Amino acid sequence: MIPLPPCRRPCIATRRAVVQTLAASLLLPAMGAAQAQIAVSTAINRIARYRALSQRIAKVYVQMQLGVLPDQAAAALAAAQKLVRSGFEDLQKVPWPAELAGQIAAVRGAVDTLQALLVVPPSMPSVLAVAAQADRVLAIANTATEAFEKSSKAATAKLVNVAGRQRALSQRLAKNYFLLATGGEFKGAREELASDAQEFRSAMGFLSAAPLSTPAIREELALGEGQWLFFGAALQRKADARGLADVATTSERLLEVTDRLTNLYDAALKEILG
Repeated sequence: MIPLPPCRRPCIATRRAVVQTLAASLLLPAMGAAQAQIAVSTAINRIARYRALSQRIAKVYVQMQLGVLPDQAAAALAAAQKLVRSGFEDLQKVPWPAELAGQIAAVRGAVDTLQALLVVPPSMPSVLAVAAQADRVLAIANTATEAFEKSSKAATAKLVNVAGRQRALSQRLAKNYFLLATGGEFKGAREELASDAQEFRSAMGFLSAAPLSTPAIREELALGEGQWLFFGAALQRKADARGLADVATTSERLLEVTDRLTNLYDAALKEILG
């Protein structure tokens, strides 16, 4: 558990009020309290992670096609595929309502299709296919994540969703940079780069201003802001050997920071739900 920062007596009542409000509106009233905690702290985090995994897989796949740090790209792809295989384990422990179970099944089906495409060595046709399916996974996983957040009555569940989306944005930005570097026709990739960068910056501001915080969260937010400066600068460079390598490495570092940040919000939400 991540402890909330200590406070003086005036804030004890405030914290108690927050806890009482959240406890009175736990996720999925038909489920037990323990299962509700799993839904808030695990389901949103796990389902949201497939947004990032889809984009990371596509990113490193096209990175391999471009010959950018191929050994690191292959290792990243293997790591992403391992997470894909293990990611549904926690979700299967809960008897979800039919609507949410259907959302999980849809994500799994789309992920299985994406994985099947990866047996083909990277080439322009296969890059097109992987990128397109990765975007389908992203869209389906995003719909599922929003469904779980909507089912939650805890307002702070949104923080897990937003932080989790930062993971996906870090990878989609790099993926689109690499796709454009191939010289192929990828409609909307350049516009998506600009809009994703703006969304990432806005989301960092939203998280920084959120009332739910801990010393560890604040530290990770500061690290994220710093890492974003390096990544954002790399995205502005020409897609030559140095630019491509810088985007590859800085996107991985930003993913690490945003993943830790998401897990910290997850842990803080567990603390609130008691």
